[in-house]
Amino acid sequence: KMNVAVIFLDERPYKGENPQIIFETLNSLGKPLSLSDLVRNFVLLPMDSKEQSDIYEEVWYPKVEEIFDDDSSKFFRDYLQYKTSSSLKVVSDNNTKELYQQFKKFVDQNFEKHSDFIEDIVRYVKWYQWIITEIINSKISTDKNNNEEIKELLRNIFHDIKTEAFKPFVLGLLEYHQAGINGNRLSDDLFITTLQSIRTYLIRRRILGLTGAENTNIPILSKKISEIANRKISMFDLLTNMIYALRLPNDIELNSELKTMNFYKDRDKYSKFILGKIEEKNAKIAVDFRSEKVTIEHIMPQKIESSWKVELGNNFEEIHNEYLHNIGNLILTEFNGEMGNKSFKEKKKKLQDSSLNYRLDVIDRDIWNKESILEHQDNMISWLLETFPLPEKLKQSFNWNILLVDKPIFSPLESDAQKRATGNKPQKLQIDEKIKEVTSWPNVLIEFLKYLKNSPEFDWQFIIENQLELFGSTKVLIQWRVLKDILETNGTSHSDRYKTFEGRRWDKVKDLHEDMLFVYINISASECIRRIASIMEKLDMPEDSIMIHLK
Repeated sequence: KMNVAVIFLDERPYKGENPQIIFETLNSLGKPLSLSDLVRNFVLLPMDSKEQSDIYEEVWYPKVEEIFDDDSSKFFRDYLQYKTSSSLKVVSDNNTKELYQQFKKFVDQNFEKHSDFIEDIVRYVKWYQWIITEIINSKISTDKNNNEEIKELLRNIFHDIKTEAFKPFVLGLLEYHQAGINGNRLSDDLFITTLQSIRTYLIRRRILGLTGAENTNIPILSKKISEIANRKISMFDLLTNMIYALRLPNDIELNSELKTMNFYKDRDKYSKFILGKIEEKNAKIAVDFRSEKVTIEHIMPQKIESSWKVELGNNFEEIHNEYLHNIGNLILTEFNGEMGNKSFKEKKKKLQDSSLNYRLDVIDRDIWNKESILEHQDNMISWLLETFPLPEKLKQSFNWNILLVDKPIFSPLESDAQKRATGNKPQKLQIDEKIKEVTSWPNVLIEFLKYLKNSPEFDWQFIIENQLELFGSTKVLIQWRVLKDILETNGTSHSDRYKTFEGRRWDKVKDLHEDMLFVYINISASECIRRIASIMEKLDMPEDSIMIHLK
């Protein structure tokens, strides 16, 4: 059944019964209005009934909402980020109204009529589709080869690497490429070169585990797109003129990290993509690295048997532990695990049937030991640097602006958050727009948990009952009845390890009761960040909803 409510408003001025305000505040279903809901109503409400119906049925729904569905709000946010060259919060139930007010202000200041705004935003729908659609069927360039290369680069940036930060920026690039602004247009070659630079920037940072500060800084670069189109600056000029946290890793930093890192496990999100692109670069043909049939093969297998112990020599156990997941022990194959734990001789025989170029660095070898792995490592790193290359002048230089001060603000969900916290002290905890002064990492955790406890948006009981999954421990949040038993068993040495949500020890609390909750606070900065990040991921909290300011 559908219930229709009719509300008659006083039409006289100054009575406070503005239909737009009524709509923005009504919530009869208990479900928050989305940014898309609010924008739709804001755009259509000033029109008369027939115009509303015509525009909604002929333009707004078929050309925007039907195409994006649940992504409509994201589209509006990224459109606004590009148009204003500013960083806006990730859309969530907590900040919808704030983003909506920014959207209204933008439309009111830049368009005489709402119909003009509709005409403008509809232009960006197809371009945004190209960003969020993994397999693009429409034509971006009239040149067949350029068309395929642009599509692949967009897929690499937004679906293989999965960046959100560059969506508004690339939306702007697409406008300059497809339509141009004031006669200023991006050629295919310049567009491709710019996308290649973005891909190189992103994958080099991901190899080092860097994502910090991108979402808050990259959208701001949109104001520089006209200068790229005019060839006044290059994409690399932009990417190397930012703070240290946003640096473009040079060849020296990348080479050093790749030699020691667990490439297979630590970079599992990107490893097939990286190896696939190396293969394409070397073989000069496209490789279906996304196929399940193409896998990463450990030449020295994950489980070594007698033949491999002989192959590796006396230090086989040490070599296996140190180099198993090293990039020097990995290749891409199309045998989908068929090679398994076979001897090196058998693997070489199987690789004779491979069509992938990687086999050539393996089959000519008589033995696979530590020296072989290190030689292959050097080749792999060299190929990687050539596949995601830098201009000669950037290969060994400091690729950031040394005059810019890196603001010590970060989100627990940033990949290097634990590193940034270690050895530093917190000063403020920013939850949405509210800021709490904090003096220690335990204090940060307590304030974060207090926010979850007091917010109706989150199921506090679920958090208490699922501590092992969320924290990796069942005793982060415990009741006084449990803590009392711990103290009786272990003595008062555990007194400082638990505090109330007010930051008090048990012996400083006047009215103790059995159900009173205590928080385990004997943790490092790294562990504090890990626990907060874990909960944020499980509760699907936006990255910028929690920010930590360091001293």
